[in-house]
Amino acid sequence: MSIYVGNLSYEVNQEDLNEVFTEYGTVKRVHIPTDRETGRVRGFAFVEMESEADEDKAIEALDGAEWMNRSLKVNKARPRENRSSFGGGGRRNNRF
Repeated sequence: MSIYVGNLSYEVNQEDLNEVFTEYGTVKRVHIPTDRETGRVRGFAFVEMESEADEDKAIEALDGAEWMNRSLKVNKARPRENRSSFGGGGRRNNRF
């Protein structure tokens, strides 16, 4: 499982997040999504920790905490939705 970390500063980097979350246990991975076009940080990240107990400690301590002049939103990450690239509603043979 992983942790969703929202309302992050656009100046945040992996080392910053690793440092903060290491206080609550072993961090396995930090992923900070960036905008495809601009390369700019999107304001949220995902952190994977060694154990669920470590994740729970981090969530309890950091959700709502003030960090880098922002109030963090920290919770269990929801599973990624399976999005199909074949969206509905298109025309087929000039018919709806």
